[in-house]
Amino acid sequence: MNVDFLIVGQGVAGSVLAWTLDQRGCSVILADDPALPSASSVAAGIVNPLTGRKLVHTWKANELFPFLHQFYSGIEQELNVRFFHPKNIYRPFRSLAEQTSYLAIANDPDVQQYVSKAVDNQVYSQFITNPFGGLEVTQAGWLDLTEFVRIIKGYFIKKNQYFEGYVRVEDLKISETTTDYQGLTIGKVIFCDGVQARENSLFDWLPYNPVKGQLLTAVAENYSIKNIVNQGIFILPVRDGLLKIGATYSWHDLDWQTTDDGRAFLESKVRELLKVPYQVVAQQAGIRPSTKDRRPFIGLHPTQPAVGIFGGMGTKGVSLAPYLAEQFSRHLLDGEDLEPEANISRYVSL
Repeated sequence: MNVDFLIVGQGVAGSVLAWTLDQRGCSVILADDPALPSASSVAAGIVNPLTGRKLVHTWKANELFPFLHQFYSGIEQELNVRFFHPKNIYRPFRSLAEQTSYLAIANDPDVQQYVSKAVDNQVYSQFITNPFGGLEVTQAGWLDLTEFVRIIKGYFIKKNQYFEGYVRVEDLKISETTTDYQGLTIGKVIFCDGVQARENSLFDWLPYNPVKGQLLTAVAENYSIKNIVNQGIFILPVRDGLLKIGATYSWHDLDWQTTDDGRAFLESKVRELLKVPYQVVAQQAGIRPSTKDRRPFIGLHPTQPAVGIFGGMGTKGVSLAPYLAEQFSRHLLDGEDLEPEANISRYVSL
């Protein structure tokens, strides 16, 4: 049997790429091993065009953000489901100095398009410590990753194009133009296996710089803010009374275990911010597939063009994947050039 693509790994990157290629009329098999941990199953799925203390423009924000809103809401309409939640992000100022500098940054025309003109600080002050007011970042939101991955999986199962199991590199018979695997002849095998790509002998030369992150889930019955709040940590209302609080960043102890330190850090931060009582009901840890230069890894193998990679999206997979999957599919199907900053050719000399 012949197939155009085998996509290995069904986190956000694999799900988005599989959908994109399927919509272009390709035959796609989506493979995933539920026994392997996945960063997407832990991540909060927040998309934010202005990040960090200096409201830095997310890389390629002007291209990524209109595209991702269209992409996710397009799937929702087509399948009559809901997993994408556009919301503003409220950023309370920590001091008068921060208020002054943020408002000055917000006047920059590049930044202005992502900042709300008027903010009702009163609405927040019942629940959030905000003596200096705050600003609201627009075109943001969150993707319910568990739901999104479940729906994409169901879509491919229905088409009989889903394989549950571990695809071992050693079992692929790779030739110049195709790959044979378990009776299939595959045009291209694309690895979207997140941080596991470091153990993949085809791509272990790429310089990953994984980051561990931890999240809390909390119940706060008297909390009715609908937007995301962000001040060093985020408070994401998943639904009434249920919050996700995160996240930690750590470049050592790279395992999938939660820690007391992680919880203590998040709780100390949230106590400064949250005025209403809350109770932690769960804690999760994940490893984000970040890279040394903070740019994704996309492209075909330099000497074995029948295999490729689509990954290394770190903390921003939900924002990056739709636009870059579209670009990668045009590269694969129409021969268009890849974004140089994301193309793995920048590391081929390694």
